[in-house]
Amino acid sequence: MKDIKKIIVTETVLRDAHQCLLATRMRTEDMLPICETLDRVGYWSLEVWGGATFDTCLRFLKEDPWERLRKLKAALPRTQIQMLLRGQNIVGYRHYPDDVLKKFIERAVENGIQIFRVFDALNDLRNLETSAKEIKRHKAHFQASICYTTGPIYNAEYYAGLSKKLADMGADSICIKDMGGILSPFAAEELVRMIKEAVPLQLHLHTHDTTGFATSSLLKAIEAGVDGVDTAISPLSSGASQAPTETIAAALKGSSFDPGLDMKSLSEAADYFRKIRKKYRKYESEYTGINTNMLIWQIPGGMISNLASQLKDHNALDRMQEVLEEVPRVRSDLGYPPLVTPASQIVGTQATLNVLADEKYKVIATETKDYVKGLYGKPPAPVNKELLKKALGKENPITCRPADLLESELEKMAKEIGATAIGIEDVLSYALFPAAAMEYFEWRAKGLPPPKEEEVTEKAGKGPAPHYAPSEFVIKVHGEPFHVKIAAAGPRGEQPRPFFIEVDGKLEEVVLESLVEIVPTVKGEIVPTTAGVSERPKAKETGDVSTPIPGKVTKILVKEGDKVKAGTTVLVLETMKMASEIHTPIDGVVKKILVKIGDEVNPQETLMVIE
Repeated sequence: MKDIKKIIVTETVLRDAHQCLLATRMRTEDMLPICETLDRVGYWSLEVWGGATFDTCLRFLKEDPWERLRKLKAALPRTQIQMLLRGQNIVGYRHYPDDVLKKFIERAVENGIQIFRVFDALNDLRNLETSAKEIKRHKAHFQASICYTTGPIYNAEYYAGLSKKLADMGADSICIKDMGGILSPFAAEELVRMIKEAVPLQLHLHTHDTTGFATSSLLKAIEAGVDGVDTAISPLSSGASQAPTETIAAALKGSSFDPGLDMKSLSEAADYFRKIRKKYRKYESEYTGINTNMLIWQIPGGMISNLASQLKDHNALDRMQEVLEEVPRVRSDLGYPPLVTPASQIVGTQATLNVLADEKYKVIATETKDYVKGLYGKPPAPVNKELLKKALGKENPITCRPADLLESELEKMAKEIGATAIGIEDVLSYALFPAAAMEYFEWRAKGLPPPKEEEVTEKAGKGPAPHYAPSEFVIKVHGEPFHVKIAAAGPRGEQPRPFFIEVDGKLEEVVLESLVEIVPTVKGEIVPTTAGVSERPKAKETGDVSTPIPGKVTKILVKEGDKVKAGTTVLVLETMKMASEIHTPIDGVVKKILVKIGDEVNPQETLMVIE
């Protein structure tokens, strides 16, 4: 057996493991207490940042992702920390200009990142050029990733060729990124041997246990000469996550490959995360276990739990099977892209839109259109001609590096955000996720605590944990509607209990015996709402603009009195983190606009009237 060596291990529990199993909802406060233990295990690195964590911090947890990074770096002084960078997509779902990417890498290094695992969703290496140069310039470790998938155009020779090109770009190491858990043991052995023969670089294998392959594939890869493997501490392992760290460490113990991890510290960490997982039980889905159908669907671990969560938010979880079956059809139409963010998000969202609209490509997400146009890079195989025509009309796809078409944004974003920004990190957060970042900044400015998840168990001697449950109502008093939002609430056991109430956008703090006292003493009708105070009529006229899917209004592209042609994009909605264009059904004049930016809208509502 040649090239026998000690294996190095990357632990994913603080990033990919909870992204896959718990919809990325783990909070910084639940990471920090165990960091000292993780820091003495003997890992090569801990993956702590990037991927979906940046977006989720802002959008759902109301945390500053940069502050999370700084705290984790301080709590992990002995272990290298790494992040997942989506190349020109950074940590978002579109291509960003080079000035944003360069500044992001600079600040990530400054705030603590030492290893950048970088990939492009289409394996289009043009999209890694700027990242590679900037990471090397800041003397950080550039781990270039190959996105592994299967299909008519893929084989071991294809990936070995990519490895050579990545080595030529200056990669310090290479990672095989098997995001769908579809790399079988013997395929892993062949792939590792071919790449190791092609390039003399350190080689890592990142896989998931979605199909049950993970442990056996890692062991075959180790025998074949792989240098490093990704694992997750056992309570947050397997299924959509990685193989369990303790299992791999124990399997290799006493062999030439033994990574030498501290098993006592691993046991201590496992006990901790066993309790933590219970806290986030509500975010687990039935789709995060082992399922060999993933060999067909190829949906990555991080996507499956988020997809289920998003469908649940849209009251459509019962249609999950339809979406899963639609995914490979959409993937084929798009030229067999590897299903990794943002390509997985594009394919998954478009499949969902096809199912929810009950018609294929009735609604084409903006990102799908951009993908077809080449704005994410060159599709691995030709796009379906009918989809190409429907998405682009008479336009032609681009052939240059997509980022070459983008104008610098950082200075513009800094002006837009103005005094709201505390520092350059805020500007970057806004550049990456404008709507989510502004919501976070507004929350922060109000001095509200982060919204807490209700703990499953009570802390001994301290009573129930604080409960923060955002709720919205329209309260009608004598026919006049008031938009009431419960922004936060104090501990249930505390009497009188403090509530933070927004009435028509104005924040008030009130102290009440119970929530019932919020209702006026005069007789009023309480109507739960997810769409603000607007009571929009059902679309029934030919000129009524509506949406077949729920979403949030992010752009209004016309004003009342404008003339429009049938098919003109008049609104843009954010649905499942993707932009969806809404078009006018007829030629005419915009008579009335019934929405504003930030409104939540529902299917079949009239959003705009065209005459």
